[in-house]
Amino acid sequence: MLLRIHHSMSIGGGMQTFDYVATVDLGEAVRLLVEHGTTARILAGGTDLLADLKSSTDAPGLIIDISRVKALKVIVVTPQGLRIGAMVTHAEIMQSALIREHCPAMADAAHTIGAVQTRNLGTLGGNLVTAVPSMDSGATLVALDARAVLAGRSGTREMPLTEFFKGPRRTALRPDELLVAVVIPAGSLGKPAHFLKSGLRKGQALALVNAAASLWLDAEGCVKEPRIALGAVAPTVMRATGAERYLAGRLPLPESMVEAGKLAAEECKPISDFRATAAYRRDLVAVLVKRTLTQAYECALKRLRNGGDP
Repeated sequence: MLLRIHHSMSIGGGMQTFDYVATVDLGEAVRLLVEHGTTARILAGGTDLLADLKSSTDAPGLIIDISRVKALKVIVVTPQGLRIGAMVTHAEIMQSALIREHCPAMADAAHTIGAVQTRNLGTLGGNLVTAVPSMDSGATLVALDARAVLAGRSGTREMPLTEFFKGPRRTALRPDELLVAVVIPAGSLGKPAHFLKSGLRKGQALALVNAAASLWLDAEGCVKEPRIALGAVAPTVMRATGAERYLAGRLPLPESMVEAGKLAAEECKPISDFRATAAYRRDLVAVLVKRTLTQAYECALKRLRNGGDP
């Protein structure tokens, strides 16, 4: 089913027109993207797109509203892992029992996004596709080895989320593709993880730095498969792989966490702007990485006390 409207709105200070189409079918949305290519824009929650339109000087040829596509609104455990549809809102992530059970750090990250109105409307897919380096949803997903699921003219393809991000506001999406879901692999479900964000105020703030860490413990109590992800300190959400290599196989002692934080600070590539200097952001990275690792370790100990895997 399609609803098509010829619409006008003020864009870049002038009144411009474009076509608006609402669809309930994922295949129809892909067909429209194939037909209209780069002149089409996707409308999900609208929290980013509407702001972009108001500041832009060019109107899109077509806006494709996918907010009614039910296939994009699921949160479900599959043999591959936890699948989260691109149209799932941040509020729904916070309220999901499945997410609280399998990856509670995602709910913690969603809680830091904007105001309650933004969390009610804004979607996970929209946040990721915008590809702003300071996004709050990216770091936790990267720390859990999440994969992006894309649908387009040639069918469906998957890739690690780290490969999905190509640069500020740039992704691996082709003109005829949609981000349809994110999958946290089965091997990462229940993995002890923690997320932290530092901003200039407590709420509704862009991150100066955000960080997430996850880890398992082996039979000897040493760190296994550590992941450290950082936002707002590089052109994309990044992994601190050098710090991960240092930590793997070591006992999770306080001094090890401190050293991992220092190594992560050396790996990142922050900029100086009106909100903070690059040096200050590096200091924040060192502190937040140490804290997220410490909290992930405490989560692992809690799992052990409750009879779960380390």
